[in-house]
Amino acid sequence: QVQLVESGGGLVQPGGSLRLSCAASGRIFSISAMRWYRQTPGKQRELVADITGDDITNYADFVKGRFTISRDIAKNSVYLQMNGLKPEDTAVYYCNADIKSYRSYYAYEYWGQGTQVTVSS
Repeated sequence: QVQLVESGGGLVQPGGSLRLSCAASGRIFSISAMRWYRQTPGKQRELVADITGDDITNYADFVKGRFTISRDIAKNSVYLQMNGLKPEDTAVYYCNADIKSYRSYYAYEYWGQGTQVTVSS
């Protein structure tokens, strides 16, 4: 059973920083792309940033220059360093990854349970 578990959310003042972590566990053979999404009530989930197996990164325009995605392949983990946080960054942040387990021929997309980030004074 493959699982993604996020951590690092919380309450922060505008202009502050948070670092989200996401660790994949289970009988993992390989992980290709890893991503961070976010969602607010009444809105569709939106892509924040992604990183490929070759460490190529991509960011949504609304976080460029403020957020940084990185990964540790040995730890099956992905991180999101969030600086210069704004109230509009308030959302539930979800980790997402394409994972091939030892029990499957194909890679499948997995989601974490989400972690709340609240930016407020």
